[in-house]
Amino acid sequence: QVQVAESGGGLVQAGGSLRLSCATSGSMFRVNTMGWYRQAPGKQRDLVATIARDGSTNYANSVKGRFTISRDSAKNTVFLQMNSLKPEDTAVYYCNAAWRLLTGSTYREVWGQGTLVTVSS
Repeated sequence: QVQVAESGGGLVQAGGSLRLSCATSGSMFRVNTMGWYRQAPGKQRDLVATIARDGSTNYANSVKGRFTISRDSAKNTVFLQMNSLKPEDTAVYYCNAAWRLLTGSTYREVWGQGTLVTVSS
């Protein structure tokens, strides 16, 4: 079984920056797309950014030009650099990874517990 764990959340003033990290753990597995999602209080969980194994990325319009997703495929780790943060970026940020066993062909999804990002005005 594969698990992911986020780190790097916290409190920051508007205009500031934070860097989130998400590490995977397990054995004998391959990770494909990894991504970040966020859920603000009382709202649904929304896509922030994803990155495929080939490095291609996808961003929500609300974060384009401010957030950058990257990954270390050798370590199955994904990062989210968040700059020019706004109060509306306040949310719990979740890491997501699509993975399969090296001996299998079916991809599954795994979610982290989330890390809270609070942006004060």
